[in-house]
Amino acid sequence: MDPFDAGAGGILRQPKAVWATAGASVVAFMGIGLVDPILPSIAKGLDASAGQVSLLFTSYFLITALAMLVTGFVSSRIGGRKTLLLGLAFVVVFAGLAGTSDTVGQLVGYRAGWGLGNALFVSTALAVIVGAAAGGSAAAILLYESALGLGMACGPLLGALLGDASWRYPFFGTAFLMAIGFLCITVFLKEQPKPARKTSLLDPIRALGHGGLASAAASAFFYNYTFFTVLAFTPFVLNMTPYKSGAVFFAWGVLLAVFSVLVAPRMQKRFGSLKVLGGSLVLLAADVLVLGYGNHSAAIACTILSGAFIGVNNTVYTELALGVSDAPRPVASAGYNFVRWFAAAAAPYFAPKIEEWTDIHIPFVVAAVTAVLGAVVVLVRRRALTHEAEELQTGHATEDSVTVFAN
Repeated sequence: MDPFDAGAGGILRQPKAVWATAGASVVAFMGIGLVDPILPSIAKGLDASAGQVSLLFTSYFLITALAMLVTGFVSSRIGGRKTLLLGLAFVVVFAGLAGTSDTVGQLVGYRAGWGLGNALFVSTALAVIVGAAAGGSAAAILLYESALGLGMACGPLLGALLGDASWRYPFFGTAFLMAIGFLCITVFLKEQPKPARKTSLLDPIRALGHGGLASAAASAFFYNYTFFTVLAFTPFVLNMTPYKSGAVFFAWGVLLAVFSVLVAPRMQKRFGSLKVLGGSLVLLAADVLVLGYGNHSAAIACTILSGAFIGVNNTVYTELALGVSDAPRPVASAGYNFVRWFAAAAAPYFAPKIEEWTDIHIPFVVAAVTAVLGAVVVLVRRRALTHEAEELQTGHATEDSVTVFAN
């Protein structure tokens, strides 16, 4: 059946509960890149350095990493609907408080609370959408993928449009949109069945005892350092108005979505997962080197182009993480993301520090090196990563892709 078919079970004929959850998911994924275009404005408004403002990403992703050990524990006990509402409530409160901040320390703290809420929400949303969808999981997964891509692309755009008037407005806007999502889910979504088995806090850590999963997580750790150097440090290098910076990262997000959902699966089918991942990591390393050493126009072009490599990498890492382990998908996903999100927390902190210690080019050299290290791990550990990775069915891979990225 065509998931785009407007008939029963098609993507356009879903229950209101599915649309409510998908709409809230768009806003949730917006939160990742929302602050990108306004980082220089926040620094100016709060009289803070680039390193201090970049802690907005560090606090957000550090809490997200730690929350990976908690989300399965919570949702398996209180159910999906209550977990979604709890996460949304955290985002509404802390995003709103972020807009009232008088110091960068307050803003960083509120952003951490936001990260906890976002982790609770996005780690549960896919399961809820699939459970509430009509006509099977294919249309539901496609709808969730669309929400993910739209959110990643539109987050910087929303940040630019609202942030041009004041850096505070994007935070208030997010709180308002998430409050609408909270009300919609409260009204339209019924409670979903709880899992048959409750998840332990240590289950994700135990899953990392599998050599293949540990290898995928280690490689993804290095890759995510590169990814979030681009996302968190590049706005200071571009030094553009919120509108222009938002446009750059909107184009970046569009490439990320297109290459993740449409291009990566075709490349994997033709060349194999490990070759695609290794090649994409090396190309990403070359891209960030040019970003760091090229002129302003080259930096803009390479920032946008990096979205293509990041989209491919996200999809392939997902399949590797879940294809090599016999642990349940949510548990393997949580363990994998517990490791990789620590790099997302580290990069925004260390990139400005490295610039202070050296010059503006060296953070990108470090980012290029970490991308290459990710490729080296894939090469050295290719036997551990090969099991089932090349045999995943396309539909299976698509479902896992959104699961791991969300978690």
